[in-house]
Amino acid sequence: MSRILYKYLDIVGAKCMIGNKNLQFTNASQLNDPFDCHPKLIDYSNIPQKRLQGWIPENWWIEKEENDALNLRNDTWLCSLSKVKDSLLMWSHYCYNHRGVCIGLDMDKVMECVPPMFGTIYLEPLVIDVQYKDIIERPNAYHSIFDRLSYQWGTKSRDWEYEQEVRLVIPNPNPTYAAFTPQQAEQDKKYPNKIWDWREVRHYMPLGNDCFESIYFGVNIELSEKEKIIQYVRKKLNPQIKLYQMGVDENAFRLRPIFVH
Repeated sequence: MSRILYKYLDIVGAKCMIGNKNLQFTNASQLNDPFDCHPKLIDYSNIPQKRLQGWIPENWWIEKEENDALNLRNDTWLCSLSKVKDSLLMWSHYCYNHRGVCIGLDMDKVMECVPPMFGTIYLEPLVIDVQYKDIIERPNAYHSIFDRLSYQWGTKSRDWEYEQEVRLVIPNPNPTYAAFTPQQAEQDKKYPNKIWDWREVRHYMPLGNDCFESIYFGVNIELSEKEKIIQYVRKKLNPQIKLYQMGVDENAFRLRPIFVH
């Protein structure tokens, strides 16, 4: 059975994703949690003895490893998805107070769409289920590189657990897939001499029509926007896509999806 993950978006972001048929990746340093992917999550103090047998001091090794981890963070782009489609907080925070949509993606189909050389280190994104912790455990940087990267890229505070996040992570994505957001493109036209920080630039992975499994419309979505999206996806995206209207459950503080057609 295919794994379905969800992307919460405001109406502008939703129309861009549906119209362009792509998935946006954001630099790890540009996320809304300052702890996200931070090198201080890892312990670099347990330096292997073989590295200390030469003339290079211990402090130098620690500083070097932390700097390498910081550079890795700055060179990593990721896409945040969720396991759930009915989170009240997610609908409020990411969908402009329930006026946006939540898009269900068939992850088997998504991974089939990864273009050649989307990443220059890994050919396709790593899929990491985010783990939520009460304390920073700081694993040993020299024990296992996979454990270290999984912890740095996929560990967040327990405060974020409601998001039930799954991340697609791509270090050093190919610049071919970099592009401005519509807002950035407008700024670039207005200020043609503006120097952009490369970390502000998103990368976009193309998707096939059948990647879009379902769309959930927010409780407060404008009817005209809803109808535009329905007409577009039925005619130009995927006529088999499932469409739902989120409603308020009368008996509990939760949302209830209602099948549209």
